Amino acid sequence: MAALETIARPRRERIAHHARVVRVTAAAEFKLKYSGSALGYVWSVVKPLGLFAMLYVVFGRFMRLGNFPHYPVYLLVGIVFWTYFGDASTLSMYSLVNRGGLISKLAFPRLIVPLSVSTTTAITLLINLGVVGLFLAANRIVPRVEWLLLIPLLLYLVVVTLGVGMILAPLFVRLRDVSQVWELVLQLMFYASPIIYPVSFLPSWWKPIAFLSPFVQIIQDARWAILPTSTPIDTPTSIYGGPWGELVPLAVAVLIVGGGYLFFRREAPYVAERL
Repeated sequence: MAALETIARPRRERIAHHARVVRVTAAAEFKLKYSGSALGYVWSVVKPLGLFAMLYVVFGRFMRLGNFPHYPVYLLVGIVFWTYFGDASTLSMYSLVNRGGLISKLAFPRLIVPLSVSTTTAITLLINLGVVGLFLAANRIVPRVEWLLLIPLLLYLVVVTLGVGMILAPLFVRLRDVSQVWELVLQLMFYASPIIYPVSFLPSWWKPIAFLSPFVQIIQDARWAILPTSTPIDTPTSIYGGPWGELVPLAVAVLIVGGGYLFFRREAPYVAERL
């Protein structure tokens, strides 16, 4: 028993050390991102708010897609979650190449690189959620116990996005065209997912396909938790039927994260020589 404890202790110490490295690296990168900027951290919220303002005017006012209660909050939640997913996955894709000099000189677990990037963008996500809180207060939406579900949903989003990043980062090392493909995929996903419009706008044959995406499940569940029950929101359970409906996109998420980890682990030893 003592021998097992002796073996386990160094492993725990390594994990704790790597966690500290990720935390320190992410905090340093977040500070450097806005160093020398006049507005500083304000830029963290300018991007989603600017996108929100444009989409709200065009689709909410002119095209009347959001003709239901609390549409501004509905739209902002989708944009904030989407901004994190798009930024984190794209920055993770570039992370290994951008840190090529460090990777070629130092020996450390390569997984730390996309982990630090994901953590950095998660800080921005938390700041943007503060803006969502202001919108909730402005719309006089009363807090509900369901808001506590945001904690596991945010962790779910971060883990799934990390899984995507673990796939994209080694692929980009092998083939630079991956960046162009992923940019196109993000554009298609944005308009194919119910971010601007409610799920009811989707054709019946497309809904089950759309909800195969874990991102769609997460964003809809987050809206369900945040917004009053009067807001028209479909969940994966209502799409696939029965209490086990959410297991379908969850299984896709497990495949993304598990497959991404195995792929990254296989490619990591060869990253330095391919850069």
